[in-house]
Amino acid sequence: MTPSALDCLAPAKINLFLHVLGRRPDGYHILQTAFRMLDWGDRLSFVVRDDGEVVRRRDIPGVPEADDLVVRAALRLQAWAGVAMGVDINVHKALPMGGGLGGGSSDAATTLLALNRLWGVGATRDQLQALGLELGADVPFFIHGRTAFAEGVGERFSPLEMGPSWYVVVWPKVAVPTAEIFAAKELTRNSKAIKMPTFAMRATRNDLEPVARARYPQVAAAIDWLSAHAPARMTGSGACLFAEVDSQHAAQDIAASCPAQWQAWAVRSLDQHPMLDWAR
Repeated sequence: MTPSALDCLAPAKINLFLHVLGRRPDGYHILQTAFRMLDWGDRLSFVVRDDGEVVRRRDIPGVPEADDLVVRAALRLQAWAGVAMGVDINVHKALPMGGGLGGGSSDAATTLLALNRLWGVGATRDQLQALGLELGADVPFFIHGRTAFAEGVGERFSPLEMGPSWYVVVWPKVAVPTAEIFAAKELTRNSKAIKMPTFAMRATRNDLEPVARARYPQVAAAIDWLSAHAPARMTGSGACLFAEVDSQHAAQDIAASCPAQWQAWAVRSLDQHPMLDWAR
């Protein structure tokens, strides 16, 4: 029986590395990266409506409803599938916006997956990934739903098998606009492609990190602080950074020692999206 309401996790992601290989004529950057989800994120609840309306029930400061990726995802799937039903959506934010953790993209992917089930659309994973790519470059990864090496604009995936890990994630309490970092003149866009991903910190990097460090001193200071505890790296275009540690206890100890002007979390890896089976 198809449910009429769902409560879902929209997990965070980190980029274990991010190399910028070039830029396409349409402005999108050609990337190589490795995505990993975290067992922590926003929560979204959905209740089916009979009147066809898509309604966001909770305001998000700085995000008008018409611009919200969650609303746009619902409307795009509704139009694509010719669905007569609508939905009430409640978004409970846990992830900082402008943090490089994929919060908006994950929320959009969770919306597509949830409504695929609630509305009985029956879209395939490939179809949802194509719709997701219209909304943002990171959305297809969350629909893919597994740890992955990604190429192109971040939409071509190869599976990665990794053991469970604990991470410390630090937010310097500054929002870093993705568009600004990718548009920066000083951004290096000529990294050489790697054939097989390697996660040795000395062998890979985040090409966006030097730009964010130079433009946002809070990011530089937080990376330097976390690096004193474990090898640290920025995720996405920032502002958040992360370090892998040996245990939950170590992650919690480091997070607890975070300077008061920032915020830190001890989080574990998540190698399968909780809604993975909601698309064929």
